[in-house]
Amino acid sequence: MRHIRPLLMVLVLCSSALAGCLSNSDEIQNISLDVNYEHTNGTIVHYYVDGELESATNVVLDFDFSNTDSENPLSLFGVESVERQETITINALAETTVSVEFSSHGMYTLKVFAVDDQGLKETIEIVVRIELRMEWFESNTYEPLPLIIDPIPVHGGASPDTIHIHSTVENPELIAGREVEFTWSLVDGNEDACQVRNGLVHDGEFVDWETIHFNTFQVHELKINYDSGQDYINIDQTVLIAYSTLESEPTKVTE
Repeated sequence: MRHIRPLLMVLVLCSSALAGCLSNSDEIQNISLDVNYEHTNGTIVHYYVDGELESATNVVLDFDFSNTDSENPLSLFGVESVERQETITINALAETTVSVEFSSHGMYTLKVFAVDDQGLKETIEIVVRIELRMEWFESNTYEPLPLIIDPIPVHGGASPDTIHIHSTVENPELIAGREVEFTWSLVDGNEDACQVRNGLVHDGEFVDWETIHFNTFQVHELKINYDSGQDYINIDQTVLIAYSTLESEPTKVTE
């Protein structure tokens, strides 16, 4: 018994020492991921003049990591766009804002993340809604060009909810001007006219057509057929490819 007691004491001391070593080595070094963003939606704008794309304004969303903290030094901040299979990263020691540009409409899932110098990674997911508005202008024409409406998301994902159309046909005032008869039509990929409306615009006046279309699974053409008359007409159209408001809530509200 005299020999056993010292042996038990040694075993207890050793097990205590080992337990302390294991708890220190297994301690988790946490990343507190805190990302601020004012917007989770936006609208790309395309401007067309006489059938030619004159300019395109893309959507840029910013993600601010300045409040992110970690027990270990941080090495990277980044945003992964799942649908586009694209990742943007910045050096966490030099920058704190990641900017993501969108040139195509769609619903996007973004994985926003921070990585420390030990390779530990913390991620959150953000859903973004990007819509497309087309502004179309034609002047002094007898033969209006078709406006191509492509609602199919380039990178896949959810289809748009609706297509909103606002079309204006103007008959500029002329000496001895006359009325012009024409026809609006929205034609799908099978050459079927989904919507049709006849129009008559008198000299010096304009007429509007506003409609909503729910077939967002096919490419369409918005056409204006000049049926009769002798005056040139001007055309001003806006088409919006719109999605359901399913995006994540922003963390900051713009005043």
